[in-house]
Amino acid sequence: MARSQGDPRVLFVLNLLLSFAFCSVVIWGLDFIGLGSFAWERVGVVTAGLMLFNWLVVLR
Repeated sequence: MARSQGDPRVLFVLNLLLSFAFCSVVIWGLDFIGLGSFAWERVGVVTAGLMLFNWLVVLR
């Protein structure tokens, strides 16, 4: 059990939820200070990018 990597589906869902929450807050903050506009499409694209970046870094 000490060598268990965990269920990849659980890791994917956690990555998705945490990336989504982080990106939502960052994009809302940028909208709040006037450096961008909040759009759900932008949140989705940035979340996908962050998930891909995280996946590449972890599996490197």
